[in-house]
Amino acid sequence: MKFSKPLFAISLGILFCGLAPTAPAADPIRSLLDGQVAAWNRGDIDGFMNGYARSPKTVFVSGDKVTYGWKESRDRYAKKYDSPAKMGRLTFSGLTIMRFCPEAAIVLGSWSLQRERDRPHGKFTLLVRKLPEGWRIVLDHTS
Repeated sequence: MKFSKPLFAISLGILFCGLAPTAPAADPIRSLLDGQVAAWNRGDIDGFMNGYARSPKTVFVSGDKVTYGWKESRDRYAKKYDSPAKMGRLTFSGLTIMRFCPEAAIVLGSWSLQRERDRPHGKFTLLVRKLPEGWRIVLDHTS
């Protein structure tokens, strides 16, 4: 069986560090996600992208497309959501934050956009790490 590097890293982290949900109150990871929602809803793609690690190793997976790198992911968002109408109003729900080390966690949740003509929605899995600049998303798999 062949593993991708991100999946292998997640698997090792779970194996060696354990996995436990965190309390929802005052969680810095929850604050990171709340900041992303607030930035998105004011039309601020760069503010939204502050939630991601500014690294060429940051990974974003959506559909059958894998994007490597913070800049490349930012450019993809800016191109796809180039107007307030396309951005709509973002909400996250059903968040489960599972820490498997003091400096790493997996987040499961749902996203939805409320737009004038449609209501796209889906699920996401995030790998977040505590970096010198704070908690940041290093891998985002969104469907």
